Amino acid sequence: MSRHGWIQDPRTQETKRFHDDEKSQKRDPRVFVDSGRPIPDEQPLLTTRVHLRESTADLLWRELLRVGWQPCCPQWNADADI
Repeated sequence: MSRHGWIQDPRTQETKRFHDDEKSQKRDPRVFVDSGRPIPDEQPLLTTRVHLRESTADLLWRELLRVGWQPCCPQWNADADI
C-alpha cells in the first residue's frame, strides 16, 4: 500500500480509502481509513473513519487483499464528509 489508495470488496462494493494524515509526526506517521459505499448518481454512503499508524494500515490493506478485496479507482471526491 502506498499510504494513498482505494480498495473495494467486489461482492458488496464496500470501499475503503487510505490517505495520509498530513498533520501526523514524521517519526510516527498516521493514515486515515475512510469506509463507505458508492451510490450511483448520489453522494456516497460514508460510514466510518479510523486513524491508524502507518504500519497498522499497511497490515489492514494486505489482509483485505488476502481475503479478496481489489484495488480500485477513486469512488468519491476527497472532500466528501463522513
